[in-house]
Amino acid sequence: MHPAFSVIFLTTLIGAGQGLFLALFTGQFYSTVELVEPQPHSFYAIGSALSLALLVGGLAASFFHLGRPERAWRAAAMWRTSWLSREVIVLPAMMGIVFFYGVFHWAGWTQPFIVLGEGTLPIDATFVLGMLGVLVTLALFVSTGMIYASVKFLQEWHSPYTIANFIFLGTASGFMLAAAYSALLGNHLVGFFGTWAVIATLLGLGTRTASLMRNASIKHRSNLQTAIGIRHRGIVQKSQGFSAGSFNTREFFHHQTPETLKLIRLAFMVLVFPVPIALVLLAYLLESSTLPIVAFAIQYLGLIAERWYFFAEAEHPQNLYYQQVS
Repeated sequence: MHPAFSVIFLTTLIGAGQGLFLALFTGQFYSTVELVEPQPHSFYAIGSALSLALLVGGLAASFFHLGRPERAWRAAAMWRTSWLSREVIVLPAMMGIVFFYGVFHWAGWTQPFIVLGEGTLPIDATFVLGMLGVLVTLALFVSTGMIYASVKFLQEWHSPYTIANFIFLGTASGFMLAAAYSALLGNHLVGFFGTWAVIATLLGLGTRTASLMRNASIKHRSNLQTAIGIRHRGIVQKSQGFSAGSFNTREFFHHQTPETLKLIRLAFMVLVFPVPIALVLLAYLLESSTLPIVAFAIQYLGLIAERWYFFAEAEHPQNLYYQQVS
């Protein structure tokens, strides 16, 4: 497939925004049960604003791959059968929850209205919004992943690994950003968020490696023989079928050499996984406030390369006609 940078930025930006919100609420939950040091409400309010900015940025990027942006609202009409429609509905819901979560923290509306027994978890409005936000975040991860995993004829995408990778890589980038945000403020949650970022990154390494191994061994259902209905083993395509470029030759192929694909695969496997993990560990040892920020920046660049490869990796059956030229 031809990787569209609008979709690449859509998925990576909203993934980081979702992961950052998960990190913020995880920090609030742990501080509520007194496992980490409590933070001022401004920490959650500003963090929510950053998460919302990422979600809005991803939504804005999505308009660049629409043929008729003014009709974008119609995408929600097919919510009963379309995962894209479900994403279109869940993303604004997620944005609304993050907005009010930040506003309630900023306004200090954190008076508990439910206390589950003496000395146990107090429930306030931000906590309820946080729990609801976690559920909506997971729904958004699944909806985004299923847009691709549900496409049966693209065998590289049609796998549970696709959904797992969206969840773990988005969560990893969000917690990495939370560690960078904490480092910038100089609070004591850098190690907390950094530890969870490393865990999510390792989980993402496992599922992404498994998906690469699976895709490398795929036996495609379509080939030249099945495409034209002739079972002869010696069929060789001699002509592309066009004397000039067309929609088919532009939109369904990445136009890169196998060597370039290998280089991009190596780049994201290094930038997304070992380098950020090493930087987080080094930041812990050196007590550095700069390295977590560098770790997030490097990982996000790697995620852009990973998402580009994700789209380029998919072998569209139509390329049997328009891309395979001897």
